[in-house]
Amino acid sequence: MTTKLLLLGAGNIGAAITDLLIETGDYHVTVADADADRITNLNAAARTLRLDASVQTELAGPMAEADVVISACPYYLNAAIAACARDHNTHYFDLTEDRETTTAVRAIAEGSPCAFMPQCGLAPGFISIVAHDLASHFDTLRRIKMRVGALPIFPSNRLKYNLTWSTAGLINEYCNPCEVIYDGVLREVLPLEGLEEFSLDGVEYEAFNTSGGLGTLCETLAGKVDNLNYKTIRYPGHCDLMRFLCNDLRLSKRRELFLDVLEHAVPATDQDVVLVFVAVSGERAGKLMQRTYSRKVYHGTVGGHPMAAIQITTAAGVCAAVDLLVAGQLPGHGFIRQEDVPLDRFMSNRFGRLYETHGRSNGVS
Repeated sequence: MTTKLLLLGAGNIGAAITDLLIETGDYHVTVADADADRITNLNAAARTLRLDASVQTELAGPMAEADVVISACPYYLNAAIAACARDHNTHYFDLTEDRETTTAVRAIAEGSPCAFMPQCGLAPGFISIVAHDLASHFDTLRRIKMRVGALPIFPSNRLKYNLTWSTAGLINEYCNPCEVIYDGVLREVLPLEGLEEFSLDGVEYEAFNTSGGLGTLCETLAGKVDNLNYKTIRYPGHCDLMRFLCNDLRLSKRRELFLDVLEHAVPATDQDVVLVFVAVSGERAGKLMQRTYSRKVYHGTVGGHPMAAIQITTAAGVCAAVDLLVAGQLPGHGFIRQEDVPLDRFMSNRFGRLYETHGRSNGVS
C-alpha cells in the first residue's frame, strides 16, 4: 500500500527527502513550497504545489489528503503546521532544533490518535538515538558527551565554514541558551561557551555549546546521569569569530540582519563531511567503563542523485523515522522522542543504512 506523504519545504534537505522516498516506490510524495523555482527543480516523479505553509487556508487541503506530513520548513512555522496535522489526523514529523517548538508540538500531540515526532534528522535526531543506546549498556551513568559537526572538506575562509543547511537554524543554535545536566542538575548554559579542542584521524577540531542538539534527552535521563552535554564541532578559530559576530557586534539581537550577512558572505558547499561522536561512561558490573561511538559520513551519490553529507544524514534520519512508523515499528499515536527508536532498528532500516554506506566508523568501544 502506497503512503500519501506531504513534504513542506523544497530546500536542499527537502529535495534529498523527496529523492530518497520516491526511489522506494512506497510513497506518493507531494512537495509544497512558496518558492516556484524550488519545486520546479525537484524530482520529476513528485507532485508539486506552490503553497505558503504559514497560511492555514492554503495548508488545510493538502494536509487532509495526506497520511503523513514532514515539515522541512524553518522551525518557527512548525507549531502551526503541527496544529493543522492534528486537525486532519495526519502523522507529523519535523527537523526542528528549537526547544520551544518541540514543547509546542508535544502539547499538540497530547491525546492525538496520530503520531507526532519532532527533531528528526542528525542533531537532534540520530545523535540522541546513539547516545541512548550506549547509555543502555550501563548500570549507572556518570557522563555523556555528544559532539556533531557538518564541515566543509575544503575550508577556505576565515570562519573555516560553509553553509550546508538552514541558516536560520544555524543562528538559532548559536544564539539560544543550551541545556545540560551538570552534577545531576538540569541547567542552562550560554551558547559559544565551553570551548574544547580535540583531534580525530589527525585533524584538529574544536567544539562548543550550541542549542537544541540534545533534543529531549535531558528530560529522558534526568536523575539517571551526572553530566550530559552537547557541543557542535568546527575547525579551530570558528568559535572566536562567531563570538565576535554574535556578542561583540550583537548580531544575536538582530537575527534577520545576521542571516542576511551570512547568506551573502559565506558560500554554500556540497563537498562536506559530517562528524558524529558520542562517549558514555558509567559503572557496569561494579566497574567504571566507557563506550564510544565515532563516525564520519561523506557527501556522495544516493540512487543516482548527488547529495551533501548533511543532506544524507538529515534526510536519512527523518525518512527512517517515517518508514519505521509506517511499518508499525514505532508507536502510532502521541508524542515520540528520538531516543524511543532502538539504534539497531534504525541502522537496519533502508534509510538508516545510509549512515554506514556513506560513512566510515572509528568503531564502538
